[in-house]
Formats: sequence, structure tokens, C-alpha cells
Amino acid sequence: MTMWTAPRNGLQRLFDWKLHGIRWVEIIGLLLVALMVFSVYLAKAGAAREGVRISELERQIEDNGERVHLLRAEVARLEQPGRLEALSRSAGLAPVDVHRRKDEGSLAAIAPVPEPRPVIVSPTTAASVEAAAAEAPVGPEDER
Repeated sequence: MTMWTAPRNGLQRLFDWKLHGIRWVEIIGLLLVALMVFSVYLAKAGAAREGVRISELERQIEDNGERVHLLRAEVARLEQPGRLEALSRSAGLAPVDVHRRKDEGSLAAIAPVPEPRPVIVSPTTAASVEAAAAEAPVGPEDER
């Protein structure tokens, strides 16, 4: 007696296809697993590169922090009152005498008066006025 088998649809036939005794579904599954392994490798390599970049940036931030600390120390040294006083004495500078100080009401009286600016006037003669009148265009009203 022969056994009766139900007719197979397209999906069942896909699972039955074989190549050298290996089903196509198994080959496709193996390729997908290999693709996933490769993508995980690429993701890990990218993460390692980013980790290196992050550590370089952290090192730069640390170096810049040290430079900021050194610059603040240099500013503090340069702004020392004793140092500034010695520099001002060597440049011939001195504090303003108390008797030379003025209040703000008297500032207008001691302000320098600006020199007047010269005014340049070009001479106009009767001849230049007549020449300008002669060069003026003659309109239709002037012809009558």
C-alpha cells in the first residue's frame, strides 16, 4: 500500500529544497548568523575607536585644566600690588595729589576748549554765476 501525502504548498517546498544534502533554509540561516557575527564585530571595533577618541579628549581636557591653573597663577603673580607699584615708580608714575583732585561739578571749568575748525569758502564771482546760467538748459517756457 502506498501512503497518501498531502499536496505541498510553496512554503513547504522551500523547506524541502536541498543542495548537496543540505536544505536551503539551513544555508540561509547559517549566512544570517555569519552576518550577525560580522555586524557585532564591526560594532565592537567602532566602539573601541570611539573609546580611544574619548580618552584622547579627556586627556586634552586634563591638559587644558592644568594650563588654566598655571595661567591663573601667572595672573595672580602679575597683579601683585607690590610688583605693580614698583613698575609704576620705574615708569615715573605716581598717585594723584589730594589737592589736585576735583569734584565733578568743576570738570567743565578745567576741560580743554576745542580749537575751532577752519571753514573753507569757495569764492563765487559774477562771472562764474553768468557761466552757470549760460550752461543751464533752455526749456520750452524760456524760448517764448
